[in-house]
Amino acid sequence: MRSLITIALMMFVAVGVEGQQHAPRDPMVQANATRKLTAHVYAIEDKDTTPGVPNIGFVVGTRAALVIDTGMGERNGRTVLAEVEKIAPGKALYLVTTHVHPEHDLGAGAFPGTTKMIRSEDQIKDIDEFGYQLADVFMKRSAVNAELLKGAKFRKADITFDKEYTLDLGGVTARILAMGPNHTRGDTAVFVPGDSVLFSGDIAMKGMPSFASPYSTVSHWLKSLDVLDALKPKIVVPSHGPIGDATYMANYRVYLTAIRDRAAALKKEGKSQDEAVKTITAEMQGRYPDTGRLAGAVRAAYAEAR
Repeated sequence: MRSLITIALMMFVAVGVEGQQHAPRDPMVQANATRKLTAHVYAIEDKDTTPGVPNIGFVVGTRAALVIDTGMGERNGRTVLAEVEKIAPGKALYLVTTHVHPEHDLGAGAFPGTTKMIRSEDQIKDIDEFGYQLADVFMKRSAVNAELLKGAKFRKADITFDKEYTLDLGGVTARILAMGPNHTRGDTAVFVPGDSVLFSGDIAMKGMPSFASPYSTVSHWLKSLDVLDALKPKIVVPSHGPIGDATYMANYRVYLTAIRDRAAALKKEGKSQDEAVKTITAEMQGRYPDTGRLAGAVRAAYAEAR
């Protein structure tokens, strides 16, 4: 299992967090960039898909506010905290992350002790098993990353759940869903039913899927897309890149189904896993320019094929 973990980590890092090779700017969440999406939902959107910068979400009720993702390190976390305090002054704070990668989770230390951290059991398993492996890799990438992540720690959960946790913020509820092994084992989505907004994490976005965990499978990812589709969201806020809609799930389904079926056919023909990766990458290159992520998906599909 350790070798599989290492391979998954190397593949994830090799193509970059969002499939880009060079960061156009430092990985900083933008201050004073929060915009209102609906009556209760706000976001700091990173339209340019800057590596190391997630989309940040806020769900605000009359009693409390939920923050979704933190940015990389406490410096980014302080920016996120300042933004939520502008739109929800004096309200109790809850915090959840879409998964435990550094740019989503390791800014949590900036939040006050009264903030309630919500984690799925799967997220806790990811922290226990993988710890700071990816943070260490990020820190070696640049001096900026090293400074941002120095001393960063995973925040202990105040609230844990298995499959789903419903949070009443006062006049609005947020459904927090443990989605299982897609991008990571601890992928978490947040749906705000009254506003029809879905925070999909890396499960559905504009960029291609990244199989960043040894537990990731194509079959489970397709089931997760079914779950998200059934919510019928009008707005989809992904982990990275532009805010969109349910077409993100539809596009991922087409992509993953094509890889699943082609990998199974090549395996039946007696092709090796490496041959399948090479063949499918060549075949899909024209349709999907972000081919750096194809290998992980193909390897997962090939391993599942019978």
